[in-house]
Amino acid sequence: MSILFTTRKTIRNHASSGNVLIVATVLAMIVANIPSISHYYSALWDYHVSLQIGDFNLFSHHGQPMTFMQFINDALMAIFFFTIGLEIKREVLVGELASFKQAMLPIIAACGGMLVPVLIFSHQAEGTDFIGGSAIPMATDIAFSLGVLGMLGKRVPISLKVFLTTLAVVDDIGGIIVIAVFYTSTIEYMLLVYAFALLILLFLGAVMHIKSKMYYISLGIAVWFLFLNSGIHPTIAGVLVAFCIPASPVTNIKKFIGDIRNCIVKFPIPEEEQVDNSKYILSKEQMNWFKQIESASDKAISPLQDLEDTLHPIVDYIIVPLFAFANAGICFSGMEFSDVYSGVSLAIICGLVLGKFAGIFLFSFATIKLRLAPMPEFSNWKMLAAVSMLGGIGFTVSLFIANLSFGSMGAEGVELLNDSKIGIITGSILSGLLGYIFLSFCLPKKPLEEE
Repeated sequence: MSILFTTRKTIRNHASSGNVLIVATVLAMIVANIPSISHYYSALWDYHVSLQIGDFNLFSHHGQPMTFMQFINDALMAIFFFTIGLEIKREVLVGELASFKQAMLPIIAACGGMLVPVLIFSHQAEGTDFIGGSAIPMATDIAFSLGVLGMLGKRVPISLKVFLTTLAVVDDIGGIIVIAVFYTSTIEYMLLVYAFALLILLFLGAVMHIKSKMYYISLGIAVWFLFLNSGIHPTIAGVLVAFCIPASPVTNIKKFIGDIRNCIVKFPIPEEEQVDNSKYILSKEQMNWFKQIESASDKAISPLQDLEDTLHPIVDYIIVPLFAFANAGICFSGMEFSDVYSGVSLAIICGLVLGKFAGIFLFSFATIKLRLAPMPEFSNWKMLAAVSMLGGIGFTVSLFIANLSFGSMGAEGVELLNDSKIGIITGSILSGLLGYIFLSFCLPKKPLEEE
């Protein structure tokens, strides 16, 4: 039941944050195309950001201070990938990825959903200058895709929501691997040695049951800085640090329950007629009992769950919308409608709309027909096909990979990046609309009554 509760909570969090993401995206496109303020929008991202102590600047890359855009993409998005790492570790330990048989269907579906779009993009980009963006259409945006499912309410079987959530998590793992392998510049090996030495300290801290979150946060920031300046993308540091966070509670659960019961037993129950909440003052002894309960409750939550629960609202409602606002601003001045269905934009649209659907559905079909995994409960082939279409909503990580692919190519890269954004947004909207329409027709008309 705890796994189901966690899954439901995750789905609700991501679904509601999708609305904020939509607002940030639309606002970015509006601001970027209003002549009187578009200049300020563009100039904002070039401001330098620093956190300096003496001559040391934490937000510096090879001795140069970060721009606001770099701070968002390299620092804040490292926190985003840190929460993804926490989520992956939780899913592996107690969630949908804990049982390989249970996770077989979304894992294989996700592999198909990454492979086919890359092949389609690579085929269309062969011999062009945008071949380096082949990984752009491989991602599934969990917030947007679950947001679409959320619009259909309880008509959607929980098994399909879990399938899509797990698929998106596996997609994130694929994206992390691609970033680590293919988007690495010249490597400073000595800095990497220091970083991995700190990662060993983090791992040893978990083994030795060090539960202080400050221990992991401070060493994690140091690892991030070393990765940033080593040549390997710093978001990878966020994932590796997350894997080192302890998942076991600080205190023994049996002892925690005993402490709570002891405090509750001691607390007198006042008679109903004597209680006036506006005038009821706790005694010093009663305050101490409450503080003991509060302290015991804090220690019953593992550092992994505590950090995930604390960071998710910050990531979902601040960091990711800010990333979208900074990166989704498309300037339509001088563009032609043909730019949407040509070049890199067309390759991304085909990868997201056709590639993701074909990869997810065909690999799922083969897995179920070969009896490697069962069909999700209360669902059928039509529902699975519609959810496969939602896998083509590849907004956040697709934008991130597009920036890595073309952000450092100069003037030519600016144009390719702008066209990529058009392709990502168009492909994601088409996938979302088609998935919603198909689902609305094939789902039961009344809400499901599920245990």
